[in-house]
Amino acid sequence: MNPRTAVKGGRRPVRLASAAAAALVAGLLAGNGSAAGEGGTPGTLAYDCGLPSGGPGRATVEVAMNLPASAEAGKPVQPGPVKVTVGLARADLAPLLPKDTDAVLSTASLAVKVSQNDQSATAMWSDLAAPSTPVPAEGDVRLVHAGAVPTVTVGGTGDVTLAAGELRLGLLTATPGTGQEGAPKPVPLVCEPVAGQNLRLGTVPVPGDGSAEPSTTPGGPAPSTPAGGKGRKERGGGVTVQPRSDPAPVGKCPTVIPKGKADPSDAPVAPPGATPGEFDLPGSPGCAYALGVANVRKLNGAMIINDPRHKPVTISVLAVTHSSVRSSVQPGGLYLRLDSLADLRLPDAESTFLTFGFQPVTAKVRFETGPVTISTGNVGTSVFSVISFKQSLRLYDVKVNGTPLDVGTSCRTATPYKVVLNGGAKYTNVFYGGTLDGTIDIPKFSGCGTNGEDLDPLFTAALSGPGNSIEMNQGTTCIPDSPDNLCPPNIPELPGSGAAKP
Repeated sequence: MNPRTAVKGGRRPVRLASAAAAALVAGLLAGNGSAAGEGGTPGTLAYDCGLPSGGPGRATVEVAMNLPASAEAGKPVQPGPVKVTVGLARADLAPLLPKDTDAVLSTASLAVKVSQNDQSATAMWSDLAAPSTPVPAEGDVRLVHAGAVPTVTVGGTGDVTLAAGELRLGLLTATPGTGQEGAPKPVPLVCEPVAGQNLRLGTVPVPGDGSAEPSTTPGGPAPSTPAGGKGRKERGGGVTVQPRSDPAPVGKCPTVIPKGKADPSDAPVAPPGATPGEFDLPGSPGCAYALGVANVRKLNGAMIINDPRHKPVTISVLAVTHSSVRSSVQPGGLYLRLDSLADLRLPDAESTFLTFGFQPVTAKVRFETGPVTISTGNVGTSVFSVISFKQSLRLYDVKVNGTPLDVGTSCRTATPYKVVLNGGAKYTNVFYGGTLDGTIDIPKFSGCGTNGEDLDPLFTAALSGPGNSIEMNQGTTCIPDSPDNLCPPNIPELPGSGAAKP
């Protein structure tokens, strides 16, 4: 497997992956888009794109983002999560992709000029990924790209203005072919803004007294709390564009190659109609960070999983080991499912709860997790993403009100429980990650206690039962066979705590 760069820009290139088969390539991007900032209707910019015919193709571009109300000199300004929606005419898209393409994948890189007074620098908003988007029979195709962008630091007071520049897309069919030697390469599409437009995306005041309101043009959402970003460091006089922090170093990637076969039984099935084609693929090995928060309903308490403050570990991924495909022209309509495997070896977690509302209990938790299946795809115009696995919990090093409680070495859930997490529009795909959530039923406990003392009823009463929520946030997946493909993997934020870190 050799994922390759399609469009470059910023600290990292915009990437689309290629692999040993077309279906494997499609798996890198097939999935759901992630929502950017809310609370506003973006305006539309016109772009001209160079087509293979030599003539221009017209694209519409909408940029939505959140901006802070104001900023201070010397402190980073963080545009919120960004959404770049690109509309392309079907007639312009058709010559770029194989005949009868039912769905298209895309990544985007937008050059943004950041100016203050007479100083400026260029921020590359790259690594913006769009979901697997069905191609309509007529009309425009709307590709919704989302992601985090770089921070901006300025050295003085005055308005900081962001203006749109060159747009680069990487396009690829999402419906894989068969019998191919190797994989198709994504098609680059370079677009320039049409002259005579107001390209201003937004303005952040940097006042001397700290009182100001932001301006967003052409109509982005309302301001919000600063978010994470990524991009290269570039200095233009008093304006600096840089990531908020560098990616954490990663060791061997992946640490193991996931074994077994994907179990997509929790993913949506194809509607009645023609039987989808099923294709086994070798998969592309990589690694990613995944962080989570688990809430125990009975205790009204939360536990951090793979805590980013304590050397989080990567999960091993074997991306796209199976595809299930039915064309949109076949009876039943479009169905695309891409399955991946993962090996989730989480570090032990520690948490403190108040048992029965008044007794503080601390315990360490060991997660014993079976093979993980990641399924993303399309059912008609809808998209889905599902992660599922079986897991058991083991408790140890338990203390009640600071006093050790010997629970033995076999205090665990009596049976494994099933975890099914759904991403909806929040999980882009196995390569770009995103957030998912679900609820689990914690089984009763067994093997707890020593010297004839049975503590099973205590932990069963305190922990077991339905309605326990889990939220997970997966970062980007690094494929070491291709150094240009999202390596090293980024460490995302804990669910609910803000936008992803670079």
